[in-house]
This record gives sequence, C-alpha cells and structure tokens, in this order.
Amino acid sequence: MTSTGITNWPAPARLTVGIVSAGRVGTTIGQALERADHVVGAVWAGSAASRDRARRRLPESQILQPAEVAARCELLILAVPDDRLVTVIAELAASGSVRPGTIVAHTAGALGVRVLDPLTDLGALPLALHPAMTFIGSEEDTDRLRTCCFGITAADDVGLAIGQSLVLEMGAEPVHIRESDRTLYHAAVAHGANHLVALVSDAAAALRTVLVGQDVSAERILGPILVAALDNTLRSGPKALTGPVMRGDTAAVARHLAALSATDEGIAQGYRAMARRAASYTDPPADMIELLAGDQS
Repeated sequence: MTSTGITNWPAPARLTVGIVSAGRVGTTIGQALERADHVVGAVWAGSAASRDRARRRLPESQILQPAEVAARCELLILAVPDDRLVTVIAELAASGSVRPGTIVAHTAGALGVRVLDPLTDLGALPLALHPAMTFIGSEEDTDRLRTCCFGITAADDVGLAIGQSLVLEMGAEPVHIRESDRTLYHAAVAHGANHLVALVSDAAAALRTVLVGQDVSAERILGPILVAALDNTLRSGPKALTGPVMRGDTAAVARHLAALSATDEGIAQGYRAMARRAASYTDPPADMIELLAGDQS
C-alpha cells in the first residue's frame, strides 16, 4: 500500500511492517500481523536476547537499525519500554526516515498519540495500540492475543478506523480510549495484573512454609481457589467476596495477621492493606476497622 492508499481504509491492504523493538510485545504483535498476511520486513533488536527472539519468532525479517526499519515500512510498530519511547521517537524524527503516510503505532499503555507529534508533524498517521495482556515471550502469547482487548487512541476517526481494523485482523477486540484517559486506563490494568502477581506470590510464599516436607506445591493448592475467585469476581464484582472480612470476623482476621507477621512482616502488611480494601466493599464492624487502620507492625 502506498501512502496515498491510506484513504482506502478501513478495508486494510497488506502492509509491510517494521517493528522497533523485538521484545516480547513487539514479536507477538509481529507474529499476529503476519498471521493476518501482513509482512514484517524488518525489526530492530538491540540485545542478544532480542536478536535470538527475532530469529525464532520472525525468521524472515531482517534485523536492522531503527531508522532503516522505519524507512522500509508502511506500518511502524514502536514496542519499546515506556521510558524509552520519547527518545526513540525523537531519534526517528531527527533521522528523517519515517515517510509521510506511514502508520506509526506505539504500544505504551499510559500514553496516547500526542507523544507521536514529532512524527505526525512529518506526515505520519499516529496510533496508540496497547494490548491489555501480560507477555511471557513465547508462541503462546500470539495465541492468547486473540482473547485480549487493545486500548486504542487515535488522532481522528480515520486513525481510529485503521487501528480498529488492525486489532480485529489480529483477532483481538478494539476498545477506544480517549487521550485524556490513557493514564487512568493504564493504572487500572496495571493495578489488576501486576499487583495480582505480587498478591499470589505472597500467598504462595506463606503456604510454602506450611508445606515443608510434603509432596504438594503451593501453586497446586492455590490454583483452583484463585481461578474460581477470579471467575466469580469477573462475573459478580465485590459480591464474590468470601472469608472472614466479608463475614465481619475480626478475631479470625487478627489471627491471620499474627500468623503472617510471624512468617513475613511484608506479607502481613500486604494482607492488612488488601483486607482494608476488601472491607470497604462490605459493612465491617468497628473493631475490624480499628484492627485494619494503618500499619500496626
């Protein structure tokens, strides 16, 4: 597709794609676009691990420098860490390698399209395409991408239609996020995903002290209850709460805190904070509110 062909969207033509860089997100999106018959012609891979990942997951793509990648593509995916995005955009703008009409999409969750202004000023069409998913760096990511949503921000309706078409082609679901809402959107998904990892890791660590010498893992015990709790919460929200906080059983919560403090004070602090938050969805008794108020270590 030439730069003048962009007006034909949202019926997408096959695009030559460039990816900066070949991390977990970039290679996954590249594979998903290739499954939709686009061609990932070139990628930038700044580390040995990235170069290995690019060779495994995008074997027909050339590994080039960012400016060379940008010069050869019609769709440029900037999948660099959020704190590197501004620098990469400035370097690409200074290089003059991004041609007018190039679709430039970054994957940073908290940023919209204004961060792409240096490239938009050169005639690029800006998009923010954030996959609301965690990545492990394997082929499984590409399959799981089909189950997730993408937060899309665009400069206008034409850009939004292009972004939606690309996401639908990858098998995912597009969700429009306003520029002004990007930070709150990203905070919400990061709070849910990242802090869930910390919460489950704490629970598993506490369980391991109980299971010493037994042929069963903490993950085996936690798996069914966590899957059920997540499913129930996604269906019913706070009504899915169970356990002593929901029942208003202050004595049980106090015993939990004592046992966790004796094991790991950091885990106990996390329990107190989450119990306090859980209690805000219920009608807790006064003694529970007092117990959970502040850090009492």
